[in-house]
Amino acid sequence: METITPFTIDIPDQQLEDLRKRIELTRWPEEECVDDWTQGIPLSYTKELADYWANEYDWRQRETQLNRFTQFITNINDLDIHFVHQRSPHENAMPLLITHGWPGSIVEFHKVIEPLTDPTSFGGKAEDAFHVVCPTLPGYGFSGKPTKTGWGVEKIATTWDDLMVRIGYEQYGAQGGDWGAAVTTQIGRNVGHCVGIHLNMPIGRPTPEALQNPSEDDSHALERLTYYQEWDSGYSTQQRTRPQTLGYGLVDSPVGQMAWIIEKFWSWMDCDDHPENVLTKDELLDNVMIYWLTASGASSARLYWESFGGSFGGGEKVEIPTGVASFPEEILQSPRTWCEGSYNVTHWTRMPKGGHFGAFEQPELFVEDVRKFFASIR
Repeated sequence: METITPFTIDIPDQQLEDLRKRIELTRWPEEECVDDWTQGIPLSYTKELADYWANEYDWRQRETQLNRFTQFITNINDLDIHFVHQRSPHENAMPLLITHGWPGSIVEFHKVIEPLTDPTSFGGKAEDAFHVVCPTLPGYGFSGKPTKTGWGVEKIATTWDDLMVRIGYEQYGAQGGDWGAAVTTQIGRNVGHCVGIHLNMPIGRPTPEALQNPSEDDSHALERLTYYQEWDSGYSTQQRTRPQTLGYGLVDSPVGQMAWIIEKFWSWMDCDDHPENVLTKDELLDNVMIYWLTASGASSARLYWESFGGSFGGGEKVEIPTGVASFPEEILQSPRTWCEGSYNVTHWTRMPKGGHFGAFEQPELFVEDVRKFFASIR
């Protein structure tokens, strides 16, 4: 077995002081010309959140909370991979690999790891238990930053499989949303050691029937796709074409990095037009801090440059069992009929509420659906 080294988040005081100084020295733009978010995150809210970040947010307390999870670093394919490995106290727990996306991080899962690993303490049964592994994507957070090209979805998928085997799991389930859905889909295509996948953003394509004679679900999905392409995908175009150029601003300006991320939480969550209707300031900033403290604005964006046109855009059908949690405010809402050509869909749940960050926004619904799907294939 290759070396697996225990890891604890421990940020130097001088890095936190530098952050406070940078926030205080922010050169602000003028106020937007509208009274909503249609030109981007409003100046007033950005200043409010920045002031809280500099003067009230307690990283040390949040750091302690994140360190309650057991973390490690291991090197695979010449890159350090950071991961949470939280083992269940229950015998016969099923190994479960959960992958985040952009602009998320392992912070997304802080409310679901414990219910998944110790279900009897959270209203579940011992037979629902999982050993949870949450790796950090290459170029993100505390994982290493690739110095050569090639770290797209396909390589990440094989690396994650190597990681699970290195830990000692010969069979496992996998779950993901956003880039995590793309990686999990590719793991499912590879078959290997994975026995089933669960997604909260399945990658489907409109059927000929949907385009020619759309149902109500088809029409809604097509409208969402059009809106995304016209109003919500500028970040993606920049990150898949010129991530390095973008990175200079994100790595240098904490407010710039914060605004780049928080605007997407507003847009992609089921939050009734304000992110704090779903998440606290602390939770929002915890996630931003993972990007800021590791200076990963450019390196995280490069995943778009590496992967667009690859697994995220199509590929062979996933033949192993696939479960889907379909949240109503997901960015791209692929109806079941769009997904059945790409996946062996054996489980589909139309969620009553929630958006792109399912585990973060609606942890109880997320956990219940993950338990239900994997109970069918254990």
